Amino acid sequence: MSIEYLGLSSINGPLIALEGVQDAFYDEIVEFVVEGTEHKIGRIVEVYEDRAVIQVFEGSENMSLKNTHTKLTGHPMEIALSPDMLGRTFNGIGQPVDDLGPIVSTLKRDVNGLPLNPVRREYPRNYIHTGISAIDGLTTLIRGQKLPIFSGNGLPHDQLAAQIVKQASLGENTDEKFAIVFAAMGVKHDVADFFRNTFEESGVADHVAMFLNLANDPVVERLITPKVALTVAEYLAFEQNMHILVILTDMTSFAEAMREVSSSKGEIPSRKGYPGYLYSELATIYERAGIVQGVNGSVTQLPILTMPNDDITHPIPDLTGYITEGQIVLDRPLHGQSIYPPINILPSLSRLMKDGIGEGYTREDHQDLANQLFSAYAKVGDARNLASVIGEDELSPIDKKYLEFGKEFEERYIGQGQNENRSMEETLDLGWELLGRLPKEELDRVDTKILEKYYKRMDEDE
Repeated sequence: MSIEYLGLSSINGPLIALEGVQDAFYDEIVEFVVEGTEHKIGRIVEVYEDRAVIQVFEGSENMSLKNTHTKLTGHPMEIALSPDMLGRTFNGIGQPVDDLGPIVSTLKRDVNGLPLNPVRREYPRNYIHTGISAIDGLTTLIRGQKLPIFSGNGLPHDQLAAQIVKQASLGENTDEKFAIVFAAMGVKHDVADFFRNTFEESGVADHVAMFLNLANDPVVERLITPKVALTVAEYLAFEQNMHILVILTDMTSFAEAMREVSSSKGEIPSRKGYPGYLYSELATIYERAGIVQGVNGSVTQLPILTMPNDDITHPIPDLTGYITEGQIVLDRPLHGQSIYPPINILPSLSRLMKDGIGEGYTREDHQDLANQLFSAYAKVGDARNLASVIGEDELSPIDKKYLEFGKEFEERYIGQGQNENRSMEETLDLGWELLGRLPKEELDRVDTKILEKYYKRMDEDE
């Protein structure tokens, strides 16, 4: 039997205190009825003896200490699950907002998920094709991996996310099922409309489940959105045997919502005002990626975060880098040169790339080619630094070759159109074409047999 409580003890922003509570537990969902008509829900975030502190998802507007009835539901936040969620749009707490009616399902799951037994995890293999050369060729995304994109304010991470959703696939010659769960936190209305329209116009909306928490939605809702999205992803992957790519944008909005709620609870802040449990909260989200033994599906995460002041040592990217398996870094100088996507490959890294590429996965030359492109582009930086000191005319012939290579590499390999979907074959062939601008003796990161097979000097055709 559930007990209903009349009245509240105190209200502080989205937080409400209720005293005289019996048998309440942390993360329990609470239902409110305001003035007999308005319904709201919240969750318990703190319990001390008979006092409970509750976060209200819709905010505490119109609520007073006397006009509110409160009922404890006896269960944590749950979401109804069904394969029909693909092609639908939901708000931040999983309620449909596309006028297509509710999700009809008897199956419900706790959005906090269950811990994944490390012994049952399988090592990520195989890659996810994005059609973007800088990612596919140099920081390959592997199924079951968590690979964040580090961006900055004003950089085109929204366009990149939309392009990945449009183009992502499991590669050629596979009949396995693939879908995308897309969750946006704290986005403006025009950005939400951009995502909606892009997915519909490109024809991919039918295999995308979209969760939108808008900038004017309650801050508390932002803390639940990624958990709701990942619960849907886990269901589709581990119970429906699908390969799911989860895109979370923007994790900085999630962390700032956590800081705001923590501050209103009066908790002692840590670095830059964020709560001390920022690391563990991020980890509970990022670690919900992977592959489970005996299941054909996988959950792959591509979280996007904007670095405040482009500072990669800021707590959010810093802690994210500890938890995840690499990063893709967007670069403001490249963006200033109108190069899209402005991916700076030197600080970018995919730690699991080596296990999902090469013969049997992509092509035998992939790893050697990537190593050589990284090495050559690093030397481009050295040549540019030298040219800024002594002038380009004074450079040696080989340094001038590297300058030419660098310009071509940025414009043709990193840079590509927003609707350009390159196959893995095209990406690898383009890499060899660019390396053909350099003398063969400079290519010291490639196995001799592979070099003989794929290298072709550019001026041989001239």
